[in-house]
Amino acid sequence: MANATVMVIDDEKDLVELVRYNLEKEQFHAITAFDGASAVEIAMRHRPDLIILDLMMPGMTGLEVCRVLRGDEKTRDIPIIMLTARTSETDRVVGLEMGADDYVTKPFSPRELVARVRAVLRRTAGPKEAVKLIRRGELVIDVDAREVKYQGNPVVLTATEFRILEYLAKRPGRVVTRDSIIDAALGQNTAVMDRTIDVHITALRRKLGSAGSQGGRGGEMIETVRGFGYKFKDRGDE
Repeated sequence: MANATVMVIDDEKDLVELVRYNLEKEQFHAITAFDGASAVEIAMRHRPDLIILDLMMPGMTGLEVCRVLRGDEKTRDIPIIMLTARTSETDRVVGLEMGADDYVTKPFSPRELVARVRAVLRRTAGPKEAVKLIRRGELVIDVDAREVKYQGNPVVLTATEFRILEYLAKRPGRVVTRDSIIDAALGQNTAVMDRTIDVHITALRRKLGSAGSQGGRGGEMIETVRGFGYKFKDRGDE
């Protein structure tokens, strides 16, 4: 984790310098960008280990930057922490739906932000399990390649969505709580709302449904168990 490259993208130069200083003090290598267009170009060229991205920037917004990075094979798996001056749940949900792995609300403590960076990097760099290929009916998850296919069609997921799907698919028929999903896919020390997990599950269902050819039924593999959590349904066993 030490010496990992973290990219900071924000149009507020003083804030960028503050974050860069605190990252480098903790032995991270920091690179910066002050607008969306240049940020995309720099991220494509350097492929940082993590990106801190401001939501509201003039011109190309943080959401647009996130959409471009998530749509390119070279950068789609880079974890993103979104910075937002907005405190409403809707704004946070939009960021998570666009593929952010975490968010921090301005104003923030630089120490808290660095702690979030460590937590996200720890999740994304965790040890791989022995299972390399998971097959559940028409769903195939390649753990090493971090690729998902449904009915032979690729399903593009964020890093967090992939970890949640992998966790659920390894436990077909078992009800798992939101807390267990948070611990396994987001990290035990991560403070998130239940709504955060619900947003990721909704995105997973939508993407699996869009990849299928049976009226969007791919998303039905993930069932909601009211009052408890979620359950992965192995359609191949029906």
